Amino acid sequence: MANIERVVLIVIDSVGIGAMPDAAEWGDAGANTVGNMARKRGGLPLPNLGRLGLGNLTEIVGTPPVDRPAGAYGRMAIASQGKDTMTGHWEMVGIRPEAPFRTYPDGFPPDLIAEFCRRAGVPGVLGNKVASGTAIIDELGERHMETGCPIVYTSADSVFQVAAHEKVIPLKELYEICRIARNILTGEHAVGRVIARPFDGEPGSFYRTGNRHDFSLKPPGQTVLSLLQENRIPVTAIGKISDIFAGEGISASYPTKGNRDTMEQTLKQIRSGTWGLIFANFIDFDMLYGHRNNPSGYAKALEEFDGMLPHLDDALQQSDVVIITGDHGCDPTTPSTDHSREYVPLLVYGKTLQGGSNLGTRDSFTDVAATIAEIFGLPFPEGKSFWRQVCQECPEL
Repeated sequence: MANIERVVLIVIDSVGIGAMPDAAEWGDAGANTVGNMARKRGGLPLPNLGRLGLGNLTEIVGTPPVDRPAGAYGRMAIASQGKDTMTGHWEMVGIRPEAPFRTYPDGFPPDLIAEFCRRAGVPGVLGNKVASGTAIIDELGERHMETGCPIVYTSADSVFQVAAHEKVIPLKELYEICRIARNILTGEHAVGRVIARPFDGEPGSFYRTGNRHDFSLKPPGQTVLSLLQENRIPVTAIGKISDIFAGEGISASYPTKGNRDTMEQTLKQIRSGTWGLIFANFIDFDMLYGHRNNPSGYAKALEEFDGMLPHLDDALQQSDVVIITGDHGCDPTTPSTDHSREYVPLLVYGKTLQGGSNLGTRDSFTDVAATIAEIFGLPFPEGKSFWRQVCQECPEL
């Protein structure tokens, strides 16, 4: 068995596989992003994910369980009090937030908005409420173009989102406005993310562009990312990963526009010999389909992702390890457009790893951090590594 020099960690954003025991407390009883979507559609064939064991984790019409999965398979529960992107990703790298990030179901306080307007140099804001990102630009986009006031809105997540037409508030200016908001939203108002949401088009046909940018809080403690960096093991972020961690623990970052671009960049990094940790987020599932309650689009995106996996497999070297998981759910078949409190899949494989190992139900996403640390021979205080279950014949690292 060759020493492992590269781990490819893939987050299929929002791909949940069933409600956690406390889901009802979050308004998510009965949620099952993949299972419910497959039933509603009348079948969701995912042969490559199924081969790895996805169908062994929950009932997926069209993707049955297999007798001996090609990968190690299990599911993970989130231990933190949350069901959002930052909570999921932070726990995955070893950080458990002590309390949920603050949310604003009634909009942001007037004094905070006034301070934002003063420091950002804008005449006022539109919106300041919980809203769907596409619906609010349809509602307020024309007025925004008339007044020049940015559109501010939030969601069930801990986010301060600023939408602006690219021809009214250019990207550079929008990003600066969001940096100002990030500096204001600390302490008691420390939201998880400030998100720039640029859009384009004309009234009646507005559309969000691919120039979104997230401004996140910095992780409050050591992550497996920073541990790797400290030990001169590179961490390559693909997609929105660097944004989620405010660049902390990231050696190189490659922002992408959509799932296909994310896979192409992942393949490019693998083929070019990039070693260490390659950490990629596939955002389309959540952003384009989950939050818009579009099960048909979500299912098609999953089928397209499944179809990309053979290209990933062909690019892998003998000693590479791939971990595929999610960060939360976002069941598009429910009335809610918010994230859902669900288990997420855990699929682990490589050309020299034995398949068929059942990893069971992991108590925390931090097990991913512990496993990555062990693969690279490093100690990490959080989580329980599943590496020995995956690599039963591996030598001690």
